[in-house]
Amino acid sequence: MILGGAVMLAGVAAITKVHAEEHALKSKSIGLTVDDRPLARDVKTGASYAPVIKKVAPSVVRIDIDIKPKEQSEQQPFQFNGVPDDPFFRHFFGNMPRQRMFSPREHGVGSGVIVSKDGYILTNNHVVDDADQVKVTLNDGRNFIAKVVGKDPKSDVAVVKIDAKDLPAIELTDSSKVEVGDVVLAIGNPFGIGQTVTMGIVSATDRNAMGIEDYEDFIQTDAAINPGNSGGALVDTDGRLIGVNTAIYSRSGGNQGIGFAIPTDLARNVMTSLIDYGKVTRGYLGVMIQDVNPALAQQFKLKTVKGALVGDVVPNGPADKAGFKSGDVITQFDNKSVLDSRRLRLDVASTPPGQSVPVTVLRDGDTKTLTVTIKELPASNDIAKADQSPSDNSDVLQGVEVQDLDSQARAQFNIPASLKGALVAQVDASSAAAEAGLKVGDVITEINRHPVKSADDAVKLTEHAKERTTLLHVWSGNGSHYLVVDETNKAG
Repeated sequence: MILGGAVMLAGVAAITKVHAEEHALKSKSIGLTVDDRPLARDVKTGASYAPVIKKVAPSVVRIDIDIKPKEQSEQQPFQFNGVPDDPFFRHFFGNMPRQRMFSPREHGVGSGVIVSKDGYILTNNHVVDDADQVKVTLNDGRNFIAKVVGKDPKSDVAVVKIDAKDLPAIELTDSSKVEVGDVVLAIGNPFGIGQTVTMGIVSATDRNAMGIEDYEDFIQTDAAINPGNSGGALVDTDGRLIGVNTAIYSRSGGNQGIGFAIPTDLARNVMTSLIDYGKVTRGYLGVMIQDVNPALAQQFKLKTVKGALVGDVVPNGPADKAGFKSGDVITQFDNKSVLDSRRLRLDVASTPPGQSVPVTVLRDGDTKTLTVTIKELPASNDIAKADQSPSDNSDVLQGVEVQDLDSQARAQFNIPASLKGALVAQVDASSAAAEAGLKVGDVITEINRHPVKSADDAVKLTEHAKERTTLLHVWSGNGSHYLVVDETNKAG
């Protein structure tokens, strides 16, 4: 059966941000010095930042790592984020051989920040990830062999520990209060030449969807940072840690005025979990969510494009047990506004498992408050992640063929036995639908909020339509999401 129409993949999304309130978390193992007062912004130009540097410099350390040689069948270029020799995004890790092949013991240089007087040091996961030995050099010249306490690849945060007392621990602050235009100082060991300080401003906050880490909420700065700065400090003009330098956007591999730092709110949450439990425990809601775009806002009669639209609910998961339904728009989580799916994902991830939180949703125009008990994020979790697919609408598709679900189709596309709908059997490759993302193997389960149980249902619901815009609910591989089919500008 043929359905005329064009659809656009509106994205599937997910769950989780870290706010200062959560960070009142008291670690069982570490004493942090924290000053969450807002920065004074009376805009005055100082003749020197030397007093700030004298305060902060002793807290920033050099980290040297040794890696045992690894046998490789052929020379391979340095890889970042799984992409060989990525010309745009680079971690700030210095002096690593660009090729490995039965080489002598390999060596790398990075940076770290002392966060407690008894020797806990915050750095990046990619600095110490492959290390067989980690050596820390303090600003006063003392050397220590460090123990890796814990690593979290998803956020690129790691914690190492040295056996020392009365160390010059840095003061942390609430990074959510950082504003664009604030003056910042970056301190680290670029290229291993020695401790170096550069100055700039906060260029942007809440940078995400960069494809650098799984959990992204970067502070962007134009303070000059280069390879070797990884794990170093980004501080405000009061000398308080606001971020951990992590990556740069660069065509050349060197500083081009666009650097990214993990905000202390996120780093502190991860660090506390690594120290207390040896791993990062993240919260899990059990929904597939997506951002709200103008077309979806119109379909769901929303006044704004804020919130996170629930496309699918994991059976027997926390959200399912709390009464969440597909089509709900989450507007508040734990009494905090939800702007988009990424922020919700960060919020949920930072919520301790077992904690019950209120969640406000819009359902068919009505506001409801549900109470959900957050669970621990499963090790393998396909339904709790933010979708990075484009959410802007495009011209609709034409030439979609559907058929009933049968045992052969369920086996071929791994479709759950309980799922009902119309299988997309063919999509014209030149159609707007194909460009938007609808593909063979997708299952249409709703059309304009009406259930679809067969191909006949799909055909009937698309015949004699009064509107040229159609809302589809589609199952695709690992969950469900909504698509808006806009044929307004298409010939029928």
